[in-house]
Amino acid sequence: MSEGAEQKIRFDGVKAIITDIEGTTGSIDFVHQVLFPYAKEHLPEFIRQNTEKPEVVEQLNTARQEMGDADADVDAVIAQLLQWIAEDKKITSLKALQGLVWEAGYSSGDYTGHVYPDAHESLKQWKEQVRLFIYSSGSVYAQKLLFGYSDFGDLTPWFEGYFDTKVGGKREQASYQNIQSQIGLPAEQLLFLSDVVEELDAAKEAGFQTVQLVRTEGMVTGDHPQVASFSQIEI
Repeated sequence: MSEGAEQKIRFDGVKAIITDIEGTTGSIDFVHQVLFPYAKEHLPEFIRQNTEKPEVVEQLNTARQEMGDADADVDAVIAQLLQWIAEDKKITSLKALQGLVWEAGYSSGDYTGHVYPDAHESLKQWKEQVRLFIYSSGSVYAQKLLFGYSDFGDLTPWFEGYFDTKVGGKREQASYQNIQSQIGLPAEQLLFLSDVVEELDAAKEAGFQTVQLVRTEGMVTGDHPQVASFSQIEI
């Protein structure tokens, strides 16, 4: 394989592609400048308007358990959720409630899931050639929302499966071994795409083929093949 951000790189023997989202298929800014602020702004009102919905009741009760206060009222839970957002905590109930708020935002047309045009075009082509999967630190639910309400419409039928941190952290070799086991193909037939060197290192240690998306100047790069666009990847 040749290297260099301006050259196409061919990967042989690939039967499945597993791709990251933030900084890879779409902009990191979309998550941090659109989704997170939207959830922070709309979460209190959403909870107060939906306190009778079973899925909201379930997550409020889970939040109370995580707070260690089973008798906390709705206002106290909301205050705690907002504090967790401010602290960037990865709390299960918070992530679930954020997902519900994001779904409301997507379905009302307040925004669409950002996907780079080059990622859209390549994924459209690749789905006819290989099996496609997503692996992101965001929940599977959030992943499906983003691609279900993408800039290019509903792309969820293109993906055979979705993985989140339930299979393990993205910088841990064992996570990729778990993914490989679930996909059921030899590791060398799997290609992982990400913008984060430590994630690619872990995937490579598990035997995956790897490529780093370097979409902005000044990014930390490793010894993985590098491209600036999906269009430079050939399989």
